[in-house]
Amino acid sequence: MDETRINKELEQEFTACIKEYERVIYKVCYLYTTKSVTLNDLYQEAVLNIWRAFPKFRRECKISTWIYRITLNTCITFIRKEKNIPEIVSLTQEAEWLTEEEDSFREMLVELYRLINCLGQLDKSIILLYLENKDYAEIAEITGLTVTNVATKLSRIKDKLRKMPHN
Repeated sequence: MDETRINKELEQEFTACIKEYERVIYKVCYLYTTKSVTLNDLYQEAVLNIWRAFPKFRRECKISTWIYRITLNTCITFIRKEKNIPEIVSLTQEAEWLTEEEDSFREMLVELYRLINCLGQLDKSIILLYLENKDYAEIAEITGLTVTNVATKLSRIKDKLRKMPHN
């Protein structure tokens, strides 16, 4: 009976965690979507990997950092398995989860994500974490880079984004 109760508690904690970080998982997965790798495939794979690792989570870092790391690794691994290079994907109906703000803000956000999709995998990951208000130390922990390297890369990524042609 005790094991059943523990499993129920673990399941409830996991479900609450996924509900809380659902948008974050979707955002990360969205940036790795290609013609052959759908958002739903990546999301399901990420949630499955989080579930598999959940009992082993040692709480040595923030749960959000841990979820980012698993989601990013899942997406990158999934893309490698598919042997596809992420392509620019159009933000249409799938963008509904991004924001419910006014149209002009929405258009700017869609354009930003279009530009971010032009970046390489690591740059894409770093800027996404930055846009989620992660500090340099958290970004470094998630990506495996040094804090100094994160700062340098972020500066270069911002320059790249500024110089990219806008619609």
